[in-house]
Amino acid sequence: MTEPLLIDRSDSVVTLTLNRPTAMNALDVALKEALRDTLAELEHDRSCRAVVLTGAGSAFCAGQDLREHAATLAGGGTDPLGTVRTHYNPIASRLASLPKPVIAAVRGTAAGAGASLAFLADFRIGGPGTTFLLAFAKVGLAGDTGASWSLPRLVGHAKAVELLMLAEPVPADEAYRLGLLNRLVDDEQVLATAQELAVRLAAGPTVAYGAIKRQLSVGDAGTLSEALAAEAQAQAICGATADHRAATTAFVEKRRPTFDGR
Repeated sequence: MTEPLLIDRSDSVVTLTLNRPTAMNALDVALKEALRDTLAELEHDRSCRAVVLTGAGSAFCAGQDLREHAATLAGGGTDPLGTVRTHYNPIASRLASLPKPVIAAVRGTAAGAGASLAFLADFRIGGPGTTFLLAFAKVGLAGDTGASWSLPRLVGHAKAVELLMLAEPVPADEAYRLGLLNRLVDDEQVLATAQELAVRLAAGPTVAYGAIKRQLSVGDAGTLSEALAAEAQAQAICGATADHRAATTAFVEKRRPTFDGR
């Protein structure tokens, strides 16, 4: 049986590949559980210093597997969208709060929950063939997998309303203009560019990167006093690291620092 999620490790970078190419990497239970559980493991894996998320074949991820969902609806259960609490919420929470950089290599279509996954990454690399589609309203649903949290932070409230309610495709050039993509490269170079960036980040001060993610999360939603408190906490953590001490010494001695992620 083909593994629904491929895991590759190289240069302290873990590449996670959604592996259902014949279904445009639509998220069935097996894939959702594999992604949820793997992210939980990577959270505490010191050997992993950056993560790349991508999809096999020509698409990034088409979102929820609607064939599987239709069967769930036909079964007449009392909680047909229970997968949101069981799978999507834990995946979104772990992906957004992972204390190391996450880069989404978005080749082809990223729709519904697939688009939401990409928006939770710290960086998104795409090509001319990349398309985002917040397709939830097309099947009578609201957004999930953190879209209501990530999308307004990326494009603003008004544009988030438009993208979610009208559910129109966002082509690559428009996605880049809006900030849904950080970099736009040739389609054939999307994954390689994402992995090069991941290698660069993995060689950096990964404790500081995790702290930056946490303080920005507080700063986005909180008051100035809460942001200042988060900054003080982050600096106390980073200031105690070997990376900070070594980098400060390297600066004084006018040489390039080496970071160990500690």
